[in-house]
Amino acid sequence: MGKIYFIDVTNRDGVQTSRLGLAKLQKTVINLMLNDMGISQSEFGFPTTGHELNYLNGNLELVDRGVIQKTKLSGWMRALSQDVELSFKNTPKLKNLNLSQSTSEQMTNGKYQGKKTLDDVLKMTCEAVECAVSKGAEIIGVNAEDASRSDIDFLIRYAKESKASGATRFRYCDTLGYDDPKTAYDRIYRIAKEAQIDVETHFHNDLGMAVACSVMGAKAAVDAGFNAYINTAINGMGERAGNADLVSCLLAILKSSGFSKKYEIDPQIDLSKAWKLSKYTAYAFGVPIAINQPAVGDNAFAHESGIHADGALKDRRNYELYDFEELGRGEPEIIETGRMITVGEYGGIKGFRNVYQGLELEFKDEHEARNILELARYANVHTQKPVTDSELKFIYHYPDIAAKIMTVSPYYEPKGAMKERVEADKSNHKII
Repeated sequence: MGKIYFIDVTNRDGVQTSRLGLAKLQKTVINLMLNDMGISQSEFGFPTTGHELNYLNGNLELVDRGVIQKTKLSGWMRALSQDVELSFKNTPKLKNLNLSQSTSEQMTNGKYQGKKTLDDVLKMTCEAVECAVSKGAEIIGVNAEDASRSDIDFLIRYAKESKASGATRFRYCDTLGYDDPKTAYDRIYRIAKEAQIDVETHFHNDLGMAVACSVMGAKAAVDAGFNAYINTAINGMGERAGNADLVSCLLAILKSSGFSKKYEIDPQIDLSKAWKLSKYTAYAFGVPIAINQPAVGDNAFAHESGIHADGALKDRRNYELYDFEELGRGEPEIIETGRMITVGEYGGIKGFRNVYQGLELEFKDEHEARNILELARYANVHTQKPVTDSELKFIYHYPDIAAKIMTVSPYYEPKGAMKERVEADKSNHKII
């Protein structure tokens, strides 16, 4: 019987949330926290995108150093050979990737405007998979974008032929949140059974069913005899109404009547890290956790009505399905109401030393202290938020990688009209 694993896509799909985003330092801390929690995989970014490269290569170096051990880092790209070639050129240590192509008639016609057929889509995908194999890729997922509106027979063919080319997983993408749980189960069961392949579930929440569809899709893959990989985002972040929430999906598998003790999840997962991860991600995005968010919301374990409060005090199981301690909740949070010293872009060495003493971290000499101070200043400029304890600790322990991921070199090579305009502006001393 297969197991249910989790692939978090916060750093790839979550950051595509309109009007929001994460700094590279924040994405790195999330990868470290996912690793600490034992999440199987993090889809950590786009290897074909220039501003991602220092961050991506820096995080792959953390893997080489043994800092990130439990969580595999995977890159996302279009299922095109040229994208695969560019990705391995940009990130030579990349080992895991997902290749994406649209598979529905709607998107094939709507995107390619009649210039490509589904046969062309399949051919491009297989060529991209073969290219990835030739580059030494270890995990190769093929993504069927808009799978929920795609012909089921074509999806089975797509999965079979991709597997024959070297793909290790098939990703069923409900890109518009169109499926319901039963439909998701039926379609994914048939794909897994007929294509004989592990399945990733990727559901969006446009109709409010992303978590339900994700767990039912995972059930389908396991019932068919294969491993399931649920794609999630922390706190349900993502495009439009978001992706399936990580903690909600975990609890659905661990605690619900139809799954508890019947389906096995990745044994390395440590649920007690969930609270810290959710809180940090909310801070990084600048999006407060909803008060009624399952497990991590402020009201998830709050009782007010007399009957409920009395029942919970007598026996927590009367009104609590699981324990807040399991999530890492319950420790008192100290909020400073007097003097506070923080680290920011204009901070000085005295205050900086005071903050690090509070973290029980010491500097061997003045050079080390001032070097870390400069990086902490850059971190504040980089995130435009007060630097957190987790970020300060990362900078202290891995200063070279911190410097790398906070460095972005914009593409700027004036040619043609741009070059003419820049040269003219210089000559005319143009002031805007």
